[in-house]
Amino acid sequence: MKIYLIPIGLVVIVIFALSIRIVQEWERGVIFLLGRYRRELKPGFNLLIPFFEYARYVDVRTRTMDVVPQEVMTKDSVPVQIDAVVYYRVFDAMKSIVQVENFVSASTLLAQSKLRDVVGKYDLDTLLASKDQIGKEILEALQGPTDDWGITIVSVEIKNIELPDNMKRAMAKEAEAIREKRARQIKASAEEDASKAFLAAAKTIEGAPEAMLLRQLQTWQEIGAEQNSLIILVPTEFAKLLSSVQPKKEK
Repeated sequence: MKIYLIPIGLVVIVIFALSIRIVQEWERGVIFLLGRYRRELKPGFNLLIPFFEYARYVDVRTRTMDVVPQEVMTKDSVPVQIDAVVYYRVFDAMKSIVQVENFVSASTLLAQSKLRDVVGKYDLDTLLASKDQIGKEILEALQGPTDDWGITIVSVEIKNIELPDNMKRAMAKEAEAIREKRARQIKASAEEDASKAFLAAAKTIEGAPEAMLLRQLQTWQEIGAEQNSLIILVPTEFAKLLSSVQPKKEK
């Protein structure tokens, strides 16, 4: 009698082992009974009916999805290549399995389509200056369809915008011209300020002879320091005397 209990015990142990399911904290299990949805498994220790129930597991952590670089024509007819990354998370494990065959593939194709649709509405300057805003608009466009699949889109980030080589050269020339224009404006403004300062200084020197003398002394000092020259000072009265003496013309 005891001999027959051994195989029965082994069968019970095997059946019990087959009925055990351990679900990780970042997973959710979806149980199907004879092909029909039955319930959802929570993290931890779970039991199911062997041979009649089977489980599908879904990762509910935030995941990333790289969007293949898309060639898009902007509103002002400039071809650009854009690649983006989509952050998403499964919030309903049952819908992600039942409502769509492969939610990762479906979400990727949908993201590519929405990326082309949204970017095509903007010109190049707006596209380069408002990547964050365009990313939010793509997120809103994705959120509606993916809600039916049990997926929530957390964020959409545009990683890179690749421009044609001729457009890069044209933009570089434009930036160079703008900087040159700005430099000329700054130089002209500086010259205008300098001329006003010289005019004010001239008026000050004209009204104060002592200021003229101090300026002369300062100029001589600078010349002597820079060129190491010998300067011979001539008194002003002697210079006036020489200028008043005119050589007589020979008859």
